[in-house]
Amino acid sequence: MAACSVLLALLAALCAAQGWRRADAALGVNWGTVSSHRAPPPVVVDLMRANRIGKVKLFDADPAVLRALAGSGIQVMVGLTNGELSGVAGSQAAADAWVAQNVSRYVGRGGVDIRYIAVGNEPFLTSYQDQFQSYVIPAMTNLQQSLVKANLASYVKLVVPCNADAYQGSVPSQGVFRTELTQIMTQLAAFLSSSGAPFVVNIYPFLSLYQNSDFPQDYAFFEGSTHPLVDGPNVYYNAFDGNFDTLVSALSKIGYGQLPIAIGEIGWPTEGAPSANLTAARTFNQGLINHITSNKGTPLRPGVPPYDVYLFGLLDEEQKSILPGNFERHWGIFSFDGQAKYPLNLGLGNPVLKNAKEMPYLPSRWCVANPARNLDSVSDHMKLACSMADCTTLYYGGSCYGIGEKGNISYAFNSYYQAQKQDAKSCDFNGLGMITYLDPSMGECRFLVGIDDSKSSAVASCGGCCGVFRGMWVLALWAFIYLRMMGSA
Repeated sequence: MAACSVLLALLAALCAAQGWRRADAALGVNWGTVSSHRAPPPVVVDLMRANRIGKVKLFDADPAVLRALAGSGIQVMVGLTNGELSGVAGSQAAADAWVAQNVSRYVGRGGVDIRYIAVGNEPFLTSYQDQFQSYVIPAMTNLQQSLVKANLASYVKLVVPCNADAYQGSVPSQGVFRTELTQIMTQLAAFLSSSGAPFVVNIYPFLSLYQNSDFPQDYAFFEGSTHPLVDGPNVYYNAFDGNFDTLVSALSKIGYGQLPIAIGEIGWPTEGAPSANLTAARTFNQGLINHITSNKGTPLRPGVPPYDVYLFGLLDEEQKSILPGNFERHWGIFSFDGQAKYPLNLGLGNPVLKNAKEMPYLPSRWCVANPARNLDSVSDHMKLACSMADCTTLYYGGSCYGIGEKGNISYAFNSYYQAQKQDAKSCDFNGLGMITYLDPSMGECRFLVGIDDSKSSAVASCGGCCGVFRGMWVLALWAFIYLRMMGSA
């Protein structure tokens, strides 16, 4: 019995050593999955752990993603989608079922460290025209009751990620919520204050610059501005501080000026617009991180950094809508396959980003325009390819802009071919396409190779626990041999 106790203690010690400690760093990432080239969740989790990222914000509650996060020690925000708001708002039973299905089943010892439920995603956005507004507070009320029943209310908090268009003001001190939102924002702030949760807001200086030709470019970054905003005794040298303090003022005017504020989304795209490039993205994100880790705060909250900050985003998502602009598919600090786009110090212990490992790529082959064929009739095929796959890099501001007509055709053909998982028929295009084993990439224009879904499922079935199980097995075998030797002595 004593020997067994020793073995169990050794196994427990190994599990503790393998378990990843909960990170308390304020910086996290948004992990979106709107992509036809989805990296296996366990590989993405390993990528976050390698970069010491301790917090992740999800936009739903994907079971495969949550299973991969189990035992990782990464703090998680799961998402109730806007489409689910009405059902949960109108039924306590529906709320109970949602919590049971997406939270309770995953939490616990060795499970997923779920800290927040995002109730909707920017549900007060002006363009939604009040479509979701009336559901938010009833949904939160029902979900809170569900968490109480599950004995999780003291640990899992409810938040509502809001777009910065919920408030306005010509200068920060004049910040107010939109008139039609004053009542619901007061209710929301009261709810958050009583539960100890932060007000979550998404701030995008890039969009301010993109949408307004008169916006001072240097004011979007953190390097200081030649066009600072003067607000009485306070001077603002960057758009983030100005936007943040406008929210502080708006909260103060409804009686919640001390409510903690977390940044749900913030970042800079790497292509898809004139101001979207690798240099600008690196400059903005590094400036943001340095600004936050300095604990400088803002003029209205000096010495008080945001509660949490979630970079948008972790990976590129090439299936996102491009209605706002081609840049929508290029927000990641990593490409779709977990390769760092530029050097970035997250302030979490690594001086630069580390790339993903063991990505299950499809074979190294590409689809290109057949040089032996006349391409005069290619336009319809181009339209088909680019309607089903991502061609945004071909346009102005993209990394493949200017590679020539044949290059454009080949890029479109290959994007479609990879999205179709290299199905040979998808490279036909009435004989205009051909498969090649020579990488057609040109300079900074990368012709991608997709991810093998069949191998992804095999990786996912093991996940981050494989190393633990292998380590436990080796230790158990060692202990068994040791006990046999002791018994023979």
